[in-house]
Amino acid sequence: MTEPPVLVLGNGGWGTAIGILLAQKGLEVRIWGHDASYAEQVERTRENPKFLPGLKLPDSVRVASSARALSQGVSTIFCVVPTQFIRTTLSAIRAELPDSPTVVSCSKGFERATFELPSRVISAVLKGSRVGVLSGPSHAEEVARNLPAAVVAASIPRDIGLEVQRLLGGPRFRVYTSMDPVGVEVAGATKNVIALAAGIADGLGFGDNTRAGLLTRGLREMTRLGEALGARAETFAGLAGMGDLIATCTSGLSRNHTVGVRIARGETLDEILRSTSTVAEGVETARSLTSLSRTLGVYLPITMEVNAVLFQKKSPREAVEALLSRESGDEAS
Repeated sequence: MTEPPVLVLGNGGWGTAIGILLAQKGLEVRIWGHDASYAEQVERTRENPKFLPGLKLPDSVRVASSARALSQGVSTIFCVVPTQFIRTTLSAIRAELPDSPTVVSCSKGFERATFELPSRVISAVLKGSRVGVLSGPSHAEEVARNLPAAVVAASIPRDIGLEVQRLLGGPRFRVYTSMDPVGVEVAGATKNVIALAAGIADGLGFGDNTRAGLLTRGLREMTRLGEALGARAETFAGLAGMGDLIATCTSGLSRNHTVGVRIARGETLDEILRSTSTVAEGVETARSLTSLSRTLGVYLPITMEVNAVLFQKKSPREAVEALLSRESGDEAS
């Protein structure tokens, strides 16, 4: 029996890397991009120069901007649209997508207006769809070059995660499963804010001890929020939590860490955002989490200081000093 084609929504770096992984498993892959002229360029040249330069697309990957044309025969969709654009994008192309698909959410963050996680936005727009999530330490540049990586696919029921494992998993891309999609998504969103903080600390010239302290206390902050939203604490010790936190806070490939470094070195947020075509999800997530922490009554001191630096003109050094001047409590709190 012939395997049906798979649709990837979003032709950025991660969407393209997922397309390459699927193609390597022998699948027909269709990647949708919202910019018709750029999608045509990628299809014609077989390269994504803006997001994954230097890598050729497999022959079984097709790139276009017509969701209707790409959706024929598709039952599984990987949604890799930036979080703040998921609702508008899916609403615009909803009529062109298959009915009741399995959708794998690969985006990270909280929707600004509603504080909803990406999977819940997808479920609200694509009614009748079965939704799972995919997250973990997986820089697109490394995955697309076949460097080893491990991620987690989470869903309730588990069969969606198992299907993702079957479609994507291989010797160099290990896919584990989980039945805590909330925890996996919260971890994937919140670690980006901690990566901004780590970048700020690195940009100020602080050392390894500072970074280690930020990561450790940041992980506790992530876990505290996740538990308040119904997630399992152990999820944050896994690939979506600690694993992705390490990768995002220590790598030059991390967009969020890079933004933090540039802010610490004197650039404004507007200057940074104007200079790049990639999305640092942690910027909007910091704002969402600051509001959400007040609503839930959950203490997120690192997030609040990052938000103050980004949006309230607080200097990076003042934010660090504010964190250091807090009273030390019990480590488990």
